[in-house]
Amino acid sequence: MKEEHKEHAVRIGKNILNLLIMYEKEQKDLAEYLGVGEGTVSRWIHGERTPRMGTIDRISKFFNVPRSAVLTDPAYQYYDDETVQIVTDRLRKNPEYSVLFKASANVRPEDIDLVTKFIEKFSD
Repeated sequence: MKEEHKEHAVRIGKNILNLLIMYEKEQKDLAEYLGVGEGTVSRWIHGERTPRMGTIDRISKFFNVPRSAVLTDPAYQYYDDETVQIVTDRLRKNPEYSVLFKASANVRPEDIDLVTKFIEKFSD
């Protein structure tokens, strides 16, 4: 596999794994939905293979997320601030806080900016 394809496969694999964790699903759930073996899903997650585009569309449908959630960097990595990445990663992995991470998955950047400005206004 070419290096650029490997990076793409690894990114997609990480995204699938993150979606499984975020939506509290198992590889077998996704495999059953797609009609593939668990080994196939495992190879995707480990970046050994890449699902075809039609399968990526079905993965998106399974999680009820846009195709970009499977293809591009996870939303919590869009932030340049390393502190934000660390905090959101903790939220995602901590079972007590996972509900917050799930709720934030559908938040638009504009909404985050609005809340941030609101907090800043009352913090002064």
